[in-house]
Amino acid sequence: MYKRILTIQDISCVGQCSLTVALPILSAAGLETAILPSAVLSNHTGGFSGWTFTDLTEDMPKIRERWEQEKITFSAVYTGYLGSAKQIDYVKDIVKSRLTDGGKFIVDSAMADNGKLYPGFDGGFVEAMKKLVFSADIILPNITEAALLTDTEYKETYDQSYTNELTDKLLQNGAKTIVLTGVAYSPDTTGVLIVENGVRQCYQHRKIAGSCHGTGDVYASAFVGALENDFSAFEAAKIAAEFTVKSIENTQGDKSHWYGVKFETAIPYYINALKLS
Repeated sequence: MYKRILTIQDISCVGQCSLTVALPILSAAGLETAILPSAVLSNHTGGFSGWTFTDLTEDMPKIRERWEQEKITFSAVYTGYLGSAKQIDYVKDIVKSRLTDGGKFIVDSAMADNGKLYPGFDGGFVEAMKKLVFSADIILPNITEAALLTDTEYKETYDQSYTNELTDKLLQNGAKTIVLTGVAYSPDTTGVLIVENGVRQCYQHRKIAGSCHGTGDVYASAFVGALENDFSAFEAAKIAAEFTVKSIENTQGDKSHWYGVKFETAIPYYINALKLS
């Protein structure tokens, strides 16, 4: 079945993140990929000295209305970075109206990392995000986001009992399938903890030193692409992790490419992993 998927997040015209990552990766996964941009930026905000910003919040309901009139629907909706609680409300309307029966709603909560909210977000945004997250079929929070979503103390160093606590609380609040990202039980490893149909599975791989912009978007997009190719959440999480690692490896050593990862160079690997070639 040829599937049409909708992804809702911002466009950073330069910087290899958000929609400029999601669109090519989901397309490479063999999915017709529709987009709903929440904002347009000249470049992302990490490391550049300045940027332009055009807010498209009020265009979102207008676009939904046109889709309703054209009877356009989607087999999955995947959300990334959303800029305000108002955008979250609009997303809920779109999912309710345009997601087909049996379609998947996937949320990357994209609001915090390393124990802190991203600039511009506050407690009110977290409360709005909770409503979106706990209405989704699959969620992809990192450790910080899971702590915020469950009103749990954030820990920089932790063990399995802590991640089990986080996932238990997410389930108690209504989460269905959980992909907890950035799970690092030791300094030299990282990975994901997947909770699907009540079963926990952890996939760990070596941690590459340093940080890279946009890897969360690369991971989430690759995960959704694999999931919509009928892989289980665990297998999709594993494929996405290895694709992200390869993207980072292909970028190492190029000091001029500090603003993102060369995920394009790893797309053949991703297509092969999906068994599409």
